[in-house]
Amino acid sequence: MLKNRRLIFTALASTVMLSACGFKLRGSVLGENLPFKSIFVTPPDAANYSANASLGAMLRRYIRGSGELELKTSQKEAEVTLDLMSEVRNKVILSLNSQGRVREYMLYYNVTFRVLDSKGLILLEPTLITLKRDMSYNESQALAKEAEEVTLYRDMQSDAVQQILRRLAGVKLVDNGPAEK
Repeated sequence: MLKNRRLIFTALASTVMLSACGFKLRGSVLGENLPFKSIFVTPPDAANYSANASLGAMLRRYIRGSGELELKTSQKEAEVTLDLMSEVRNKVILSLNSQGRVREYMLYYNVTFRVLDSKGLILLEPTLITLKRDMSYNESQALAKEAEEVTLYRDMQSDAVQQILRRLAGVKLVDNGPAEK
């Protein structure tokens, strides 16, 4: 009888402690208390279309999936515009082997964006997000290393999207309406 009470007490105590620790699933990247309800994501410029197309598509997919914002098709309809200014991918040699062949690369992924209100006023100055990953290289595994590079860039792009959305959640709208007396 005493053993059962201890077991019940231990189970109850552990349940209470787990519920009181503050653990909570992350949920949506976009907060529920955004000061705006609609957004327009600028399409990439024609010169950089292939480079920025997947970034814009990924951003739109995350925004639609959040359910917090309405994605508009025109800048005039939206309260806020997310302007994707540039996306740059670089691959730099990090080290060479004794024969002078590449042994490691450093992959860089840079995204510059800004946020504008419906009147064209800048709410968030141009912001640069830089991500980097190192990647070993072996000529005998060239195809596998190319696939790894694509995967690393895709992961960096996903990380950049998450960072953009977190920074978007921190944007404050400027109220330029008439002051009441």
